[in-house]
Amino acid sequence: MTAQPVSTQQSSIPAEVPATVRASLSPSRAADFKTCPLLYRFRSIDRLPERPTVEQARGTLVHAVLERLFDLPATGRTPAAAGDLVAPQWDRLVTEQPELAALFADGDSPGAAEFLRSAAGLLEGYFAVEDPRRLEPAERESLISAVVDEELLIRGYVDRLDVAPDGALRVVDYKTGGAPREAFEARALFQLKFYALVLWRTRGVVPRVLRLLYLKDSEVCDYAPDADELLRFERTVVALWRAIEQATAQQDFRPRPSRLCDWCSHQAFCPTFGGTPPPFPTLAAPDPLRDARSRPTPPGADG
Repeated sequence: MTAQPVSTQQSSIPAEVPATVRASLSPSRAADFKTCPLLYRFRSIDRLPERPTVEQARGTLVHAVLERLFDLPATGRTPAAAGDLVAPQWDRLVTEQPELAALFADGDSPGAAEFLRSAAGLLEGYFAVEDPRRLEPAERESLISAVVDEELLIRGYVDRLDVAPDGALRVVDYKTGGAPREAFEARALFQLKFYALVLWRTRGVVPRVLRLLYLKDSEVCDYAPDADELLRFERTVVALWRAIEQATAQQDFRPRPSRLCDWCSHQAFCPTFGGTPPPFPTLAAPDPLRDARSRPTPPGADG
């Protein structure tokens, strides 16, 4: 699919949100609740701080490089050019997010150098599955949103959106981890179906392809949704939000232990690990666009 150039930074968030909209939901926060309701509370209600991990930072860096790669002329989008972007993009990220500097202790130059080399290695995986010289993405790191069920704003950032000459859409998501087992692939597809639903509701077009690019393993996973599937998915998202609303009203977010607990930053507050959650905060009047403005999940943090 050869994409037509449009704007590289677009937002589908409406200038005026309907008065009926009471809340917003991103695929990351929806996945949190599906994974563990208590994790959703910690991140979305308590807003407990989380120190970025090396893996998350590497994902953010690789996403930043791939975004900037398409600023270059098509003939200049080479592996060497991508490699040249790694260090300056990391410097930019550290300037914008000073907490990233804490990932490497002062004087740990070998650790920082290996980190940059590992990011460059993932970019080699990208070139193994795509030739960016043949692509002109319509949108990159684009914030899209739609209102469903008259009162829920669903939104998220799309890594890349390709638009074919006939108007067909391809949603592309970069994953810096390895290709997952079936259960984890379903989680990744949940995210892309979320985006597909937004695009269908705002543009009237069901994306032809939802594409996951697993850079570590140089693998591609394509999925073709249809309107009936997205309609069922919309009902699932609305039902999920109703469950979140009920849990919030009852202040009842229970832990759901799983293997993912090993990567959780909040074990000290989790009853499963002998911890006690903080007092439930007093919720202020909701701002439907708060999370959309602040970007709750950095690119690459989930994959």
